[in-house]
Amino acid sequence: MTFSRILGTGSYLPARVMTNADLESVVDTTDAWIRERTGIEKRHLVSEGETCCDLAEAASRRALEAAGLQPSDIDLIVVATTTPDQFFPSTACLLQQRLDIHGCPAFDLQAVCTGFVYAMDVADKYIRCGAAKRALIVGAETFSRLLDWSDRTTCVLFGDGAGAVVLGAADEPGIISSHIHADGAYKDLLQVPGGHGNGRPDEAYVEMRGNEVFRFAVTTLGRIVDETLEANGLSRSDIDWLIPHQANIRIIQAMARKVDLPMERVVVTVQDHGNTSSASIPLAFDVAIRDGRIKRGETLLMEAFGGGFTWGSVLIKY
Repeated sequence: MTFSRILGTGSYLPARVMTNADLESVVDTTDAWIRERTGIEKRHLVSEGETCCDLAEAASRRALEAAGLQPSDIDLIVVATTTPDQFFPSTACLLQQRLDIHGCPAFDLQAVCTGFVYAMDVADKYIRCGAAKRALIVGAETFSRLLDWSDRTTCVLFGDGAGAVVLGAADEPGIISSHIHADGAYKDLLQVPGGHGNGRPDEAYVEMRGNEVFRFAVTTLGRIVDETLEANGLSRSDIDWLIPHQANIRIIQAMARKVDLPMERVVVTVQDHGNTSSASIPLAFDVAIRDGRIKRGETLLMEAFGGGFTWGSVLIKY
């Protein structure tokens, strides 16, 4: 039987940095309020002319280098993004062209902040069924371009960035299981209501009912943790590292309590880049791999929640 295993990781953050102090001159907010409510200290923003594909390419090349592979070794590309550079071709196809890869499947996947988890689920199934041997999975966002910079409830939360993982076929499980869900009944709580498809392009900015989203996220993520552990006959003590979506430090702390892990065993990077949507888990994962915290043989739990609502988890033996 064939399984998929993580071969390499990479990430990239744009050079431009906006601190909380910088935001104080943009909207009515304070550094202290943002830190207390979210844990965010700064975020990285794309510059004019910098694209989602630029971020995806930089993260992908680092992941390929870490895996010891050439772009030509890849036979599947999945890009999770809410902010594609064009309506079409997909950002995955644009990335494919940048990497000089030809012929393999390449497509975007849109599940907002849960996008990377969804993409891992899809790529794992491709490899398990023999349709691919080495997959490049990317979460990349230029989310700052969806923000109303006069709305202090949303503009302080998000940033731009990309993270990438290379999966390869293996004889033993690397990805042990993945669990993905959605419920469109809650679409109005977190959305970008405008777009060309509905003739409202001037309304293409994030709207969020924060308190309701927070409560639903904590409850739903708690359930996905239980579902994942139960499906694999594991207990909380079997988890070495929690790698959560980096949206809000209070949600992350609630999840750490749910898994009964000390915060020292939770990968937290939200302070450095804010909520980068589909990029946040692979960004955090890459940081913890490169600084030596996460080691081969350890069991990792990734979990995310996003607009849609979407939510999901991936259990990994690294």
